Amino acid sequence: MNRRDLAQAITLIESTRPEDRDKANAIFESLTSPKKPTFRIGVSGVPGAGKSTFIDAFGRLLIEKGHKVAVLAIDPSSPLTHGSILADKTRMQRLSSSPDAFIRPTPSGGILGGVAARTREVTYLCESAGYDIILIETVGVGQSETEIYDLTDAVLLLIPPAAGDELQGLKKGIVEIADILLINKADGELEALCNQAYQVYAGALKLTPPRSPFWSPPLHKISSLEGRGLEDVWNDLEHYRAASQKSGDWERRRKQQRVKWFEDEVREELWRVFKENYGEYIEKEHKSPVHAARDLVRKNFTSPLRGRGRPIGSGEGEI
Repeated sequence: MNRRDLAQAITLIESTRPEDRDKANAIFESLTSPKKPTFRIGVSGVPGAGKSTFIDAFGRLLIEKGHKVAVLAIDPSSPLTHGSILADKTRMQRLSSSPDAFIRPTPSGGILGGVAARTREVTYLCESAGYDIILIETVGVGQSETEIYDLTDAVLLLIPPAAGDELQGLKKGIVEIADILLINKADGELEALCNQAYQVYAGALKLTPPRSPFWSPPLHKISSLEGRGLEDVWNDLEHYRAASQKSGDWERRRKQQRVKWFEDEVREELWRVFKENYGEYIEKEHKSPVHAARDLVRKNFTSPLRGRGRPIGSGEGEI
């Protein structure tokens, strides 16, 4: 699959038009397994941390090492107009010129957690197309941006200079799920501030219990503009992958992600069917949202354990 065909397939996968749903499903069901092992890497951090500049430099380093790199850049959507600027690709001009790179900006569509609704599917598309490293750049909304953990094998957290005091470093959320922490922009006039941030987060990490018995998140100072420290980042990622696979956590994490994906798909499909058939149920029945939701579920489903309610398609409440 060339880059043009891949882009068109992603457009269908991301489409919300009902007429595109069957085409998208057919594309997804036809995907083949990747020919080589893949590595899904999340890149998170607050706005201004330098995520796009980092990916531009780091992606070129990976291509020099013989990898094919796909970048999924999630851009925030306006809550009013629902539009997005999708400007991340313009900050990756050198990487985008490589034939071994594919960059796809995607609007978040109002999805919380820093990712988009179809990021999982797009990741599988890119892997099937031959890209063995997938870099997922999150929106950059802050500490609650933890959905990236359910999409990737490792999470990089970029921290800008002057990133707060030690209490900031101890806060939970994205800091807690990061596998490698990077103090970015360690160059020029900002280098002194990066040194201060490094000391703060180094002290905070000593007080934070490791998430797993086989890995303690390392902390680096890097310069994406000058390319300093990027080789160390990749070496740490390779060490992390080896340790994770040896412990069994790698496959366990991917299995958990598949289960989470299944649960999200069931939830989304149920909501779509309910919305199409019972869009005005609350107003018609004059019920509270809580009672209306419980009533709909019990009318349309039979509990396999207690036999309550009615199965889908039987009498009252039929969908």
